[in-house]
Amino acid sequence: MSTSTNANRPPPKAKPAVSSKPVAENRRARFDYHLSEFFEAGIVLEGWEVKAIRAGQVQLTDGYVMIKNGELFLIGCRINPLRTASTHISPLADRTKKLMLKKDEIRRLVGKTEQKGFTIVPLNLHFKGSHIKADIALAKGKDQADKRDTEKKRDWERERGQLMRHKATGRKE
Repeated sequence: MSTSTNANRPPPKAKPAVSSKPVAENRRARFDYHLSEFFEAGIVLEGWEVKAIRAGQVQLTDGYVMIKNGELFLIGCRINPLRTASTHISPLADRTKKLMLKKDEIRRLVGKTEQKGFTIVPLNLHFKGSHIKADIALAKGKDQADKRDTEKKRDWERERGQLMRHKATGRKE
């Protein structure tokens, strides 16, 4: 009479959910551009950069993506080195970082950016498992009137939310 060893084992634990909470976000991108297509790209980083990103020492506001020789590069992303970084390296905060995408996605982006007015902007940096990824988007610049419309909509949504909260609580002003 043989018993199965699997019957005595507890069920396997579920894998933890992948954290996609942004480490750094480019909030100006949604205000300054009409975003059309979104991509998730890997980033080639050095060890000190990964440590600094984990500590939240990264800024994407002035960042943009440039295509050079069929490859994508993230420029203007500032990663401030930690004070505890190794002494045998001299970290550059504004170093150009290579982005990794599939060839057909890069070809598609090249074709779109050759059209008038399109550019590629970084939206955020986030962890996917143990890797750091960048969300990038194909974007077309907004003119001043579109920016004003965006601001009006945002203000109205905020005001509407306040009115709904006051109505729900029964308060009158």
